[in-house]
Order: sequence, then structure tokens, then C-alpha cells
Amino acid sequence: MSRQDFPANWNPWHGCTKISPGCRHCYVYRQDEMYGSEIGSEIACKTLAFDLPVKRKRDKSYKIPPGSLVFTCFTSDFLLEDADAWRPDCWAMIRERRDCRFYFFTKRIHRFLECVPNDWGDGYDNVIVGCTVENQAMADQRLPIFAALPIQYKTIIVAPMIERIDISNHLSPSIQEVSCGGESGRDARPLNFDWVLSLREQCIHTGVPFRFHQTGAKLIKDGRQYYIRRCYQHTQAKKAGVDFGD
Repeated sequence: MSRQDFPANWNPWHGCTKISPGCRHCYVYRQDEMYGSEIGSEIACKTLAFDLPVKRKRDKSYKIPPGSLVFTCFTSDFLLEDADAWRPDCWAMIRERRDCRFYFFTKRIHRFLECVPNDWGDGYDNVIVGCTVENQAMADQRLPIFAALPIQYKTIIVAPMIERIDISNHLSPSIQEVSCGGESGRDARPLNFDWVLSLREQCIHTGVPFRFHQTGAKLIKDGRQYYIRRCYQHTQAKKAGVDFGD
């Protein structure tokens, strides 16, 4: 992912069902509770931003400018079953906006082939797909599926990282980046910095870029647990200085 991209956010729907251990303290549920949402967090609903990629300003230019990296569906899962009826319209917008790149994460990589459009082929060149894993069991289950899929740009997101994970057998030149992070929120499970360094070494050994993107609320380092406020979790991860590669 180029550092030259302009970041943009697009959440065509909101709400998601929990499917694995990493979902236990989902930030979407927590934020909905915080802001008093009247609709249950497990209920998927289209948002007012559904057609944001093709919305235009008064001068007829797109509201999302060309060259944007569009973080897609971050308050749900793009492959969510409840959104099957809406997704084809999203693919049509993604096709129209070839001048942008769209990036989504999923815990439902097993549904990928039934969710892509008929013209997907070897993958759209403006779509980046991240497969999310949180523990060894989910890595062993999801990453072999991910490896076999026709996707031009692939990343692995180890978050929330709730145990030491070995993904060395799943790293190859087809993976553009591995990113890891801890869990946020008052009930967050601790992240041990040794797990981060172990994952980093796996990436260095295979030449895959690595990024430590978030400490989480509770970070264990040198045997001591640190409590880190949400506003510092990304900056503290960056200050650790353990990123590798592009």
C-alpha cells in the first residue's frame, strides 16, 4: 500500500454478528453501546453513506477524490451474510471508481468466492483484501483458504492478537503486508510484546513487510503490564520502531 494514497472511509452498512474469539469485545458493539444506538449491533443496516464512492459535489467531481485508499466496511464485515443483497451494488461502485483503491478486512474469507462478481477473474486491480486472524486456530483455518483465492493484493491482519501465533507456513510473496495489534476497550485481553516480535521475525525471515499498528489497551512488555489510553495506542505502536519493509 502506497504511502501516497489519500485515506477515505466508506461504511456501506453497519452491524455484524460475532463468529470467533476475536469478536468477543468488538469495538463496533462497544461504540454502539457508548452512543446509545437504538438498533442492536448484530443487526446489519445500510447506511446513508451506502453510495458514497459515486456521490458528487456541486462541481460534479467525486466526493471521494481520485487516488484515495478507501477503507471499506470497517463497522461490519464486507462478506457478511446479511449484506448479500446489497454487495452487488458495492461491486458496481468499485468498478466505476477504478481511480481509487478499496481495502476491506474479513473474518469470513470462507465466503469469498460466493461473494465476488462474475467478472472478478484473477481479482480487481483496485481491491485489497485483508484476512483477519486472532489466534492459532483461526490462522490455521482461514489462511490456507486465503492463500488459494484469486486476489491481486492480499494482507494478513493479526488483530486482536490474543495469543502467540505462528503463520510462517502461510507467508509468501503474494502477501503484501502482515499487520498486528492488540485489543482496545476496558475488557481488552492483554497483548504480549514478545508475540509481536515473534511475528515480526517470521515476516523478516520470509521478506514480508510487517507493521505493528496498535498496542491495544493492555500491553505486556518485559514482564510488566501497561495500560494505554485509546488515543495513544496507535502512536505508541509506531514508537516501538518494529515495523519492517515498505
